[in-house]
Amino acid sequence: MKNVDDLIDDAAELAARGLARGEIADELNVSRETAAWLVERADTSAGSQATSGGAGDATADDGPQDVHVDWSNIGEAGARLSAIGVALADALRDHSHDVDLVVGIEKAGVPLATAVSNELKTDLATYTPRKHQWEEGDMADLGGSFSRNFAQVEGRECFVVDDTVTSGTTMTEAVDAVREADGSPVACGVLADKQGLGAVDGVPMEALLQVIRVGSNGSGGDSN
Repeated sequence: MKNVDDLIDDAAELAARGLARGEIADELNVSRETAAWLVERADTSAGSQATSGGAGDATADDGPQDVHVDWSNIGEAGARLSAIGVALADALRDHSHDVDLVVGIEKAGVPLATAVSNELKTDLATYTPRKHQWEEGDMADLGGSFSRNFAQVEGRECFVVDDTVTSGTTMTEAVDAVREADGSPVACGVLADKQGLGAVDGVPMEALLQVIRVGSNGSGGDSN
């Protein structure tokens, strides 16, 4: 079972590989705020270890209020991922049987979207959100994009799929991007919803799991 120290180590490794903090947030399924805290804590712990010979003990109490969702046991096995894709596709069918395009949000949302697309026999598009360029500060000047290597969304109804949702920021961005590209988002689907959202920007959302933090600070930031 992972604890906060394990997440700090993971964040340090990803940062050492050159990933931006927005990408680290995506890899660890946490908010951007949490990703920034983990990287900063890793730097602090490394400095403490260098001077004292021991790692700084991290606890959840001094960090941001968030929930880490580790679904690697699903993602590492094609058969399991396909089964989850079948379940999510079944939930999305409640909104339409005529949709012929599934949009997957990079990175982790794309394998799940592929499984959903395969089950629904649709085309597949992918969207890279602006958070993948984010390091710190405001993201207002950054932009996301659709890959030209996959289907385009213009003039088409679609389902938008991601792995997890924290506050809905990235999902809302993807929905807006579909509309700006003259597409029509019919419904959104995710494996886990950490906010308990029923809809994003007027588009209904289906979640196979709702992970709600119970406490005075239930919000986990604004990553996904």
